[in-house]
Amino acid sequence: MPIPQLRDSKFHIRKIGERLVKRTREGQGKKPLFKRILSHWLQILVVFFLVIVIGMIGLFTWVSRDLPDPNKIIDRTVAESTKIYANDGKTILYEIHGPEKRTIIQLENIPAYMKDATIAVEDKDFFKHGGFDIPAIGMALCHEAFGNLGGLCPPRGGSTITQQFVKNAILTSEHSYTRKIKEIILSYQLEKKFSKDQILQLYLNEIPYGSTAYGVEAASQTFLGKSAKDLTLSESAFLAALPQLPTYYSPFGTHTDELSNRLHLILDLMVTQGYITRDQADEAKKDNILERLKPPSESLLAPHFVMYVRELLSEKYGETVLEQGGLKVTTTLNIDKQRIAEEVVTKYADKNATNYKASNAALVSLDTKTGQILAMVGSKDYNDESIDGNVNVVLRPRQPGSSFKPIVYLTAFQKGYTADTILFDLVTRFKTDTKDYTPKNYDLKEHGPVTMRQALAGSLNIPAVKTLYLAGIDTVIDTAEKLGYSTFSDRSRFGLSLVLGGGEVTLLDHTSAYATFAREGIRNPVTAILKVEDKNGKILEEYKNHEERVIDEKPVRLLNNILSDNGARAYIFGAANHLTLPDRPVAAKTGTTNDYHDAWTIGYTPSIATGVWVGNNNNSEMTRGADGSVVAAPIWQEYMKRTVGGPAEPFKQPDANNSEKPILRGNYGEGVTVKIDKTTGKTIPDSCLSTYPAEFIQEKTLKIAHDILFYVDKDNPQGPVPDDPAKDPQFANWEEPVQKWAKENGYIDTKPPQGDCSLRAKENFPAVEFIQPANGATINTPTFTIDSAPAPKTGHYVNKVEYYLDGNLIKTLTKVPFTVHYTATGLQNGFHDLEVKVYDEVGNHGSSKITFNYLVPEAAQ
Repeated sequence: MPIPQLRDSKFHIRKIGERLVKRTREGQGKKPLFKRILSHWLQILVVFFLVIVIGMIGLFTWVSRDLPDPNKIIDRTVAESTKIYANDGKTILYEIHGPEKRTIIQLENIPAYMKDATIAVEDKDFFKHGGFDIPAIGMALCHEAFGNLGGLCPPRGGSTITQQFVKNAILTSEHSYTRKIKEIILSYQLEKKFSKDQILQLYLNEIPYGSTAYGVEAASQTFLGKSAKDLTLSESAFLAALPQLPTYYSPFGTHTDELSNRLHLILDLMVTQGYITRDQADEAKKDNILERLKPPSESLLAPHFVMYVRELLSEKYGETVLEQGGLKVTTTLNIDKQRIAEEVVTKYADKNATNYKASNAALVSLDTKTGQILAMVGSKDYNDESIDGNVNVVLRPRQPGSSFKPIVYLTAFQKGYTADTILFDLVTRFKTDTKDYTPKNYDLKEHGPVTMRQALAGSLNIPAVKTLYLAGIDTVIDTAEKLGYSTFSDRSRFGLSLVLGGGEVTLLDHTSAYATFAREGIRNPVTAILKVEDKNGKILEEYKNHEERVIDEKPVRLLNNILSDNGARAYIFGAANHLTLPDRPVAAKTGTTNDYHDAWTIGYTPSIATGVWVGNNNNSEMTRGADGSVVAAPIWQEYMKRTVGGPAEPFKQPDANNSEKPILRGNYGEGVTVKIDKTTGKTIPDSCLSTYPAEFIQEKTLKIAHDILFYVDKDNPQGPVPDDPAKDPQFANWEEPVQKWAKENGYIDTKPPQGDCSLRAKENFPAVEFIQPANGATINTPTFTIDSAPAPKTGHYVNKVEYYLDGNLIKTLTKVPFTVHYTATGLQNGFHDLEVKVYDEVGNHGSSKITFNYLVPEAAQ
């Protein structure tokens, strides 16, 4: 509708300009040069200003040519429902149904609290402006163009209540400057046509409050189960908080904390603007409305997924189009997989609640080749308020425990470390900027030298922290962000505990990263929507593959090989664990946070990746022992068994380890085995090994045991050995437990002196002869004397003599005389063997044996 008299206005402006120019020319000859120059520039500025004014008037005239008649604002298109479908295009997950839930209510029946709360938060100058707020618009444009600009252009809404009504009830949600101009013109016309009370009534009856509730009466009935005329102060503030972002602030969504904060903000604004007292606001804040809300009556499938999709649509198309535009939305959700996921989560979550005090669980499953969400269970029961069931834990940041370790090891592999790299799993102090950090393993044990393969597969903590240091914290976060993690923006928060789950992640981001592993470093952004059509069938958007290689495939293949190696983790988890599938290879990792607040299992085949979280929404502790392999892995395994089909797909094998460094090939020293004499400790010459008595041979490993920092520059592991390893700030602390371990395990760092073959030559062994009894003698007394004469060789003295009767030791002597007075109690008459063994100081020994006839009358015995 054209603005009246614009044509006449142009004529008058032109005439004024002509007169100004004429007068200026007439006076030029009479003025000094300075004044003539100044006058000349003033003429230019005046003309420039007039051009701008004429241009603006022309623009407004052009834009207003097809505006709707403000007298016919009631005659508008009836809203149509938006339907959200599963990926089959037939199963309706949720319908935002029409006609819209709207009940007209007169302004005099709306409580003052409701009107005041709305004005306080949406348009405090509502009764002062003429439909639009020029300073507010200017500030909004400034912020949009230049950002905050050091506080000169703070973020500020530029729309009045009148403009919001026009935008939601009359115009489309198009984002353009021409639409904004139309909005301003119509707002101005409405202000001329209707009173402020009429406009406020139109607004309160038209504006969307979320769900299918349009207008304050429908919203009050939907959320509170009562008429708007009966609203209290706190309830009025609650409803006034919704229209800005109805989906985001939905009391049945995941942003209830933000909704509560906005409600309190509105009460504070009402105090500031003089509508209520501080005492009234404080009293209203005590009313926890969210606890007594009327639950949503709409039936919906996959509720957490649907609310997630709805929020995505709202951000893109706006609330009006979403709830009135009759959209057909086809999502990625596979309804069969979703039902299995819900069934499995409920089954095991109930068991975990009984056995481990874990009240909740969540699961998300992705197609690795497309990034499409196949199933999403945000909580075991969407409607269970006792566990905050409406909260979608799939989207909530939680600490991932050891399930974050693969990102750290992947970063190390990218840097040049190998799966065979040796790390010492010994209790180690790590220097930090604040205080030393001493991590412990889950089993509270030390495992000595282990490979990175063993350390990752067995989820050992100490080697993982060493790997994080070697890889570099910032470099690991770089890798995480390439994989799509969205929770690491403040890097100053993270230290060496990051590898043990010290940084929160969402289950959706986490599973998406593992899906990238499945694709060998090719990332597909997470997708929930396949297609959106308008009410006429026009396609507004459609899924397109936007895959991108973010990590080189070689280190990812190595990671996949480790995570799918069940034998490598069997020494910790046992061979019969829940991280396998019966008919195909699968890669998986568990995670458990300190004090058992969160338990995770993430695993994947080349085609599907699934993540599971178990815990309590309020972050309370589960029972000790509720680790990821116990409470989360069974959920993961059953879901995967029931949903993964088709031919088994293998993971591609990694390249062979061609590193020239022993420490990167599984060797942590020179590794020479030497044979030494057990008694003297001297090495045995190779020339006499074949005749050397086996009882004197002992093997020892000659190995110069050092931790990895002795052999590698952490930032260039395949490069030269460091000239001075001690320059690394962690070296001393890492080296100390290694040296202690080496000594305790018989490792020697210098070769012992070489011995002499003659030492164990038979001719140099001591000899011994019996003095009495003589061989073959007859003994006829119960007590008799045994005596021998040892004969040492090679200058060694005899230090032990042993006597055996019929093979049983009867006496050991260590000093002369080597004589035994023996009483043969219970000895049977007949022939018996008597043997003497003699040992010299170096362990050489000789022996002699005789036979005697024991013949004693029975009475004498």
